[in-house]
Amino acid sequence: MAIVFVDGKLLEESKAKISVFDHGVVAGDGVFEALAVYDGVPFALNRHLTRLAKSVLGVGLSTPDVKKIEAAVYDVIGANKIDFGKVRITYTAGDGPLGSERLNSAPRIIVASAPMSPVPPVARVSIAPWPRNEFGVLAGLKTTSYAENVVALAWAKRQGSSEVIFRNTQDLLCEGSGSNIFVVIGNRLVTPPLSSGCLAGVTRDLIVEFLGAVEEDIPMTLLKTKSISEAFLSSSLREAQAITHFDDFEMKNAPGPYSISVASAFRELIKENQNP
Repeated sequence: MAIVFVDGKLLEESKAKISVFDHGVVAGDGVFEALAVYDGVPFALNRHLTRLAKSVLGVGLSTPDVKKIEAAVYDVIGANKIDFGKVRITYTAGDGPLGSERLNSAPRIIVASAPMSPVPPVARVSIAPWPRNEFGVLAGLKTTSYAENVVALAWAKRQGSSEVIFRNTQDLLCEGSGSNIFVVIGNRLVTPPLSSGCLAGVTRDLIVEFLGAVEEDIPMTLLKTKSISEAFLSSSLREAQAITHFDDFEMKNAPGPYSISVASAFRELIKENQNP
């Protein structure tokens, strides 16, 4: 029986209850973080908590007690004896009305964990027919309003892909449903800038900071051409995952040298520093 943290208490999963009036349930009014656990230790926890606080501020909720959440993360990992797995922190607006308006309720904090299997080193992706709105009020925030991602990913899986990639309203490459994307143009490793509307992924930021990737706009017209020699997805749970296909367009020799090098370097970073 899994142990979870809800509103200050560690509880068995079957005994953990939240109100049907929770505004995260009613209106998707909340934010979250999902992070990997290696050898019983959450990776890059400080960065995830910093981004959580930024998302909380972005949606106008009360400032989170990050020390309390940090302790809850370790308590949940320990209680479930998670060696290799994932932890999700969910922070909602608490109870509210059956509509969009908020009450002045105490926020609700939920921390849950699960073991995880290794992610395949390669992935096939489909390009969504719907754009990301880089000017939207939630652009760049990691919120629980994920229905757009759920619908798009289900569509991509029907195409035989394991991830979906979005363009933005200016027909520039943006991000995946739960990942960032890097491409190799010439001899440069490039990823879309935050102005594209993409999330500031923790793994994305580490690759930019430690491995020398550059941020610049990438026109969608470059995809499915020889201008891009290789590409890979990044996320806390994927690490660096090479892309074999954009729809039916095959990326030759995937994973390529950049994808292999970044994946290897990222694994070394994990071994050297669990909280970079």
